Amino acid sequence: MDSPIQGLRDAEARLLEQLRQVRMGLRAQAGIEKPAAELTLGQRVADSVAATMGSWRFIIIQTGILVIWIILNVTAFIQKWDPYPFILLNLALSFQAAYAAPFIMMSQNRQQDVDRREAESDYKVNIKAELEIELLHQKIDELREKEVQSLTQAISELTALLQKERAATDPAKG
Repeated sequence: MDSPIQGLRDAEARLLEQLRQVRMGLRAQAGIEKPAAELTLGQRVADSVAATMGSWRFIIIQTGILVIWIILNVTAFIQKWDPYPFILLNLALSFQAAYAAPFIMMSQNRQQDVDRREAESDYKVNIKAELEIELLHQKIDELREKEVQSLTQAISELTALLQKERAATDPAKG
């Protein structure tokens, strides 16, 4: 009958083997994220919009356009097509935000999925490392136990030899 410790060791060994297989698969992939060719059209568009709108170039260009828009409407160099409080500008920015937000959310959701897979992989690697360390501790304990046993046996043998020698050299006992 197997002891609970042996059952645990078997379960650990099976888990270690599974983790090794997973790790080899991850190494074969050479990356967790899908290559760009495997992404759907929607995912590529969402990533492109999020990358564009999240760039300094976009912010600087948009700021420039907003400043020009406001200056032209305040100074009236050209006919005021959107006088203060800039309702048309507000409408255009609201329209931009309404369409940009879903694209950005889709991109973030996809990135969140990638991060979740990476976290799961890290968790499995951490479990594997913990089990490997535990196995190393067990091996060291076994080696230490064998060493203590051999030292105890050597001391017993030396004690027996010493007693024989004392008995042989001590005429009163012999």
